[in-house]
Amino acid sequence: MKSFRLRIKEQDNIGETVVSAYYRPPDQEKEVDEAFYKQLEEALQSPALVLMEDFNHPDIYWVSNLSRHMCSRWFLQCVEDNFLIQVVEEPTRQGVLLDLVLSNRDGLVGVVKVEGSLGCRDHEMVEFKILCGRSKAKSRIATLAIQRANSDLFWGLLGSLSWARVLEGK
Repeated sequence: MKSFRLRIKEQDNIGETVVSAYYRPPDQEKEVDEAFYKQLEEALQSPALVLMEDFNHPDIYWVSNLSRHMCSRWFLQCVEDNFLIQVVEEPTRQGVLLDLVLSNRDGLVGVVKVEGSLGCRDHEMVEFKILCGRSKAKSRIATLAIQRANSDLFWGLLGSLSWARVLEGK
């Protein structure tokens, strides 16, 4: 397994996006896969993670999240357990989807294109945009601070209810 990690600071220096790239050889042993999953747990501490990879799991059928081989099933389980979103939809090598772009946040990755190859590689090139900061829309949903609630008022209102009517559903 070969990997590297890059941190991209947002302009306001408040947030950052972690971009990691991995290459998994087709004959990689289970112990190395397990080491990768441990590294992934660490990387998932970032609120914004983009994972680019050549995982070499040609048996995964992404439409239904099914695979024939156990190591591919472990990988799919890892993707599901960590709520990762796979955004590449087109095959990247000989009709198979091998090169993936995964994200831990919806809307973080956009404009995904699969086209051409880089040099003499037999894989298609995957191009995408990382949409830093765009998903930080201000929420209009008010959240209640329970520690500031007027408990006397709450219990007074609750006590004034006619429990007979509540139990009858009226």
